[in-house]
Amino acid sequence: ARLGLAIAKKRAKRAVDRNRIKRVARESFRHARASLDGHHVVVMNRDAAATATREELRAGIDRLWQLVIDGKAGR
Repeated sequence: ARLGLAIAKKRAKRAVDRNRIKRVARESFRHARASLDGHHVVVMNRDAAATATREELRAGIDRLWQLVIDGKAGR
């Protein structure tokens, strides 16, 4: 499995917020990597990600990994 990050400056103005989003996404990906065998995933941010707490980001990303694992995520 491979991870790509496209964290837009337009959506998260502060570098601190962009780096936090990337850090949480990478950490979550490392834990889910074994289950995501063969998938190439790109994570993009939305406006709400800049103001979300670390726990909210992690929960949201973990939900998305589960959708990918279950085969219910779109392309």
